[in-house]
Amino acid sequence: MKLGYTVLALVLGCGLAAAQDAGKSKMKVKVDDGKTVTVTGCVERSPEGQFTLTNVAGKNGSLGSYVLAATDDNDLDDMKKHVGHRIEVTGKAADRGKGKIKVESKTEGTTGKTESKSELKGDLKGLPYLGVKSYRMIASVCP
Repeated sequence: MKLGYTVLALVLGCGLAAAQDAGKSKMKVKVDDGKTVTVTGCVERSPEGQFTLTNVAGKNGSLGSYVLAATDDNDLDDMKKHVGHRIEVTGKAADRGKGKIKVESKTEGTTGKTESKSELKGDLKGLPYLGVKSYRMIASVCP
């Protein structure tokens, strides 16, 4: 589990290091594969701007939290409307089965443009990313 966090930290760290000299930077995390799941949870937004699903529960009980990520079906642009809401999400869980995560970062700074792409695949236990295929609001408040 610690290895997964270390690998992801290295991937994300490369994009963030480039962003320190940046006027503008953008990072996109996309889940391309994993086990399809349907879960419920509360939408929160991290200081970095990522959306997370907390207090997650599936049909087999509590699962913890997921970082919500884009898929080909959903780019998460409307997720900001659901911060603080309880939603049901169907998507691919990268930490179950054979997951696949792609990370793209683009930076424009005083030294020019920098782009990087990374891909992680295989057994991604410890990388709780959920690629959102669809979602619906269940309640306008979270417990």
